[in-house]
Amino acid sequence: MSVIDEIKARIDIVDLVGETVKLRRTGKNYIGFCPFHPNTRTPSFVVFPETGTWRCFGQCNEGGDVFRFVMKKENWDFNEALRFLAERAGVTLRPMEAAPPEEEQALERLRDLLENAVTFYQHHLTQTPEGRSALDYLHKRGLRDETILQFGLGYAPNRWDATLNYFLGKGYSVEDLLQVGLVVQREDGQGIYDRFRHRIMFPIRDPQGRMAGFGARVLNPEDIPKFINTPQTPLFDKGKLLYALDQARKAIRAQDQVVIVEGYLDVIALHQAGFTNVVSPMGTALTEDQLRLLKRFTRHIVLALDADAAGQKATLRGLEVARQAMDHTDELVFDARGLLHHEARLQADLRVTTLPPGQDPDEVVLSNPQAWADLVASAKPIVIHVMETLTAERDLNDPKVKREIAAQVLPLIEEVPDAVEREDYRQRLARLLRVDERALLRAAPARPMPNRQRGATATPQRVVTPLVSTQPPLHEMETHCLRLLLRHPENLYLLNRILQQAGLNRFSPQDFEQAPHRALAQTFLQALDQDDLEVVTYLQQHTGDALHEFLTALLSPLPHGEPTPEQQLEDIARTLIKMRLARVNATLQQYRFLHENTSPEDGQVGNEFATLIPQLIQLRARLEKALAQPLQPD
Repeated sequence: MSVIDEIKARIDIVDLVGETVKLRRTGKNYIGFCPFHPNTRTPSFVVFPETGTWRCFGQCNEGGDVFRFVMKKENWDFNEALRFLAERAGVTLRPMEAAPPEEEQALERLRDLLENAVTFYQHHLTQTPEGRSALDYLHKRGLRDETILQFGLGYAPNRWDATLNYFLGKGYSVEDLLQVGLVVQREDGQGIYDRFRHRIMFPIRDPQGRMAGFGARVLNPEDIPKFINTPQTPLFDKGKLLYALDQARKAIRAQDQVVIVEGYLDVIALHQAGFTNVVSPMGTALTEDQLRLLKRFTRHIVLALDADAAGQKATLRGLEVARQAMDHTDELVFDARGLLHHEARLQADLRVTTLPPGQDPDEVVLSNPQAWADLVASAKPIVIHVMETLTAERDLNDPKVKREIAAQVLPLIEEVPDAVEREDYRQRLARLLRVDERALLRAAPARPMPNRQRGATATPQRVVTPLVSTQPPLHEMETHCLRLLLRHPENLYLLNRILQQAGLNRFSPQDFEQAPHRALAQTFLQALDQDDLEVVTYLQQHTGDALHEFLTALLSPLPHGEPTPEQQLEDIARTLIKMRLARVNATLQQYRFLHENTSPEDGQVGNEFATLIPQLIQLRARLEKALAQPLQPD
């Protein structure tokens, strides 16, 4: 039993409310005058011991549990009410385990070291003769001094121990330098040397702008590799970071679009030209973690691939058979099928645009900024990009070529979760190949079963038991709704679209009767309104100890397995509408109870009843109509 449940079990709501409100029993319930607004004639305040709730049917038109009563009476927040009720109930609040302060201090020390490294490399770029060649190169690439300063670009001296000796002299240890990846230990263990030498340095920060590591580009064309990054460290995970996201995130949110390019210099040149919604991965294939990070700001993602990377060879690289046959590579890989999986899971809109042959993004924008804007505007869905690339410069009069292209594209089409999109792509492919669409339907592979392990023996599809029964208690529906929203916070935007399509109000903390649920829903909305932290991280840092326990329980694995994103969205929408419908029906019953238990001469209740009942009946009809149809956003 959680602390919250234990408090509710120990406190009698009738006793608690009875200390403030003179209650009289009527049937199973209790009635009295509301303590929250002046009234002397109409006993419009009702306590329902069976459910542990109260409601004012008068001016307040509010209700809730024991927590909500104390919060409203004392004007407290949830944590203050929790402490008061816990003391009253004799329940000990267990403090949340925080990260050891010494661990956080150690990370801050490492961040400070990296910030000092930025200054060190900047000095060598702008203030030393050795860095002049790097500065000239950046100017030649079209970067202005203020842009170089804005992005903190620097130069690593062409010596084996310049960085090592400088920071040892500043009081840092060899272990500190190893932990942030500025130095490397020799393979025989007999010595330390600088990781970055004679390279242009690009500071890489996390979304909050805190230093995480560096990217480094060669100046000497004979040096290899062309780019190197900080290795995996406590602060740097290249699969979870995106270059310049700290500077791009406001523009991404404002424009509701992000553009992903391959090079650090491309990002900087585009920002300099005013296209500040651009980021770059760390020289590897895009990861789902990176896409989830972007989805906090937008669902509209454009990949800007250069002409070579978007050509037939790289397109084939993204197809399943070719991808399985390839050796591991650290290049940015255009993985068409993998991106389609991401797109389906994240419910995002991923598109691809191809640059002019022989040009990088920085060259395009420096020569003609409008050309860059036009390229982004012309971005196409992944499947269309693949089929157009595969059919370009091929002999489409050759039946075998048509068969090969169909065999490569049809599996991608079948990965698309939406039936309307799949149909449209098949029609487009049929037109491109000049074949009857029915032939493609016959050739299409069977759509994969959801959640099937690759290579597993086919088994009948398991019928998943519903996580919530058709008519569960209201508090269980509230818990279930929050549990699903916390798994995919981005679903809130689609949920609100579904509700608006049905003529219903947007999601609100007022949808929750239980005070812990309402408090968590309020903090959840606050988490979505900020950009600094992941939603769950924000909740973990901004909930009290008892709510943190509740939050942990909500995030625990579901007993019947995880539904697909589409199932989750449908489930959230249905659960929320059922919650509202249950509350409407309960309110109608409560009004009837109130009407039956007030004196006939009291016309106020009768007038309110006559006014509100039709409104509630109309709302109930809208809710029932919504539940009778598929709940998917347009």
